[in-house]
Amino acid sequence: MNTMTLWHISGWGFAALAFAALLVGFSKTAVSGANTVSLAIFAAVLPARASTGVLLPVLIAGDVLAVLTYRRHAHWPTLWRLFPAVAVGVVAGTLFLVWADDGIVRTSIGAILLLMAGVTVWRRRTAETPEEPDAVGTRAGRMKARSYGVLGGFTTMVANAGGPVMSMYLLSAGFRKLGFLGTSAFFFLIVNVSKVPFSAGLGLIDGRSLLLDAALAVFVVPGALFGKWAVNRINQRLFEQLVIAATVVGGLQLLLR
Repeated sequence: MNTMTLWHISGWGFAALAFAALLVGFSKTAVSGANTVSLAIFAAVLPARASTGVLLPVLIAGDVLAVLTYRRHAHWPTLWRLFPAVAVGVVAGTLFLVWADDGIVRTSIGAILLLMAGVTVWRRRTAETPEEPDAVGTRAGRMKARSYGVLGGFTTMVANAGGPVMSMYLLSAGFRKLGFLGTSAFFFLIVNVSKVPFSAGLGLIDGRSLLLDAALAVFVVPGALFGKWAVNRINQRLFEQLVIAATVVGGLQLLLR
């Protein structure tokens, strides 16, 4: 029995999932946050809760490719400050998934994404000078890292939607394009791998989901290669606008779906 029969997926449905997997690769090496579109496609083709378990290994495949591409550009002081808060968010997200239905999850995550996009746009327009990544060492920087970290851990656990939240944090912290991509690559590889036991414990990852993942992972590679080619042709201002636009689109999709 093939994976499409196992999941009762039509040819068009598998094609949509393959495109979503390709978009995951592109988002990991070019426009972080764009994979919220992939989240929506997976939830449309597969049962909503099950889709998060299928998508997670696909995201990890993209994370590995992103780390291999941008490993020299990660800003580790930012990562170390984020991880404790993210752990709190992941635990909270796990507890939330125990009782929340799909409607509550979608509405909550969509509202958070739109709020983060609005706050980031407002902060960047009102700031007199851009912040530098080392600013995370200040008291205000630590508080911001904790708040975004908890939100990022929560959203990535309940809907694999932590990308836009962390994108908003890294943009608001003043990261340039390569530093942004290198830091987010390591961040999501570590966080997504740490989510696997939680997702398996909730029954979201099993033999059926891994079979489908094996069929979809090959589509992540061309997306990542295209993203690596495209990112060198996107200037900083356009890069930031695309990240914010992808966040808004993802938030609206979750609210309106």
